[in-house]
Amino acid sequence: MTFRFPNLALLLAAATIPAACTAGETAGSAAEAATAEMIALRIEAADGTTHRFDAEPARTREEQDRGLMYRTDLGPQSAMLFHPYPAEGGGPREASFWMKNTPTSLDIIFIRADGTIARIAENTIPFSEAPVASGEPVAAVLEIVGGRAAELGIAAGDRVRWQGFPAGS
Repeated sequence: MTFRFPNLALLLAAATIPAACTAGETAGSAAEAATAEMIALRIEAADGTTHRFDAEPARTREEQDRGLMYRTDLGPQSAMLFHPYPAEGGGPREASFWMKNTPTSLDIIFIRADGTIARIAENTIPFSEAPVASGEPVAAVLEIVGGRAAELGIAAGDRVRWQGFPAGS
């Protein structure tokens, strides 16, 4: 068995580079979320009640693939907004999500192009790889803490709005 010592210059250079993450932080961590632009979003219920959320945008394919994986820092007004969905564009299409590497139960809200809620998958199972489907073409998807939709009375048919969505808002 041969053992090699690393180049001393490389070893010294590596020792002077500050760590990018602290122990326990991963891609999609609270530190990363804190630097993300937030979107003020509201859901207007059929009874006239308005619920507000601070939505972290997931716009790119990479952001949408990662979603809320590994995150444990979600508060009652926290959300992740997948828009445009899909990231590549091309108009509304059926969506399928999963909970792989996601330790927190979520309510996944599937949103039509007109801003109405098509379906809510409530209290999804953490770490599950079972597909969670929209059931119809959607233009956006919103994830909130599991159980919040029922707690707030949010239901299919309610309207979701943020600046510029739906078109003309």
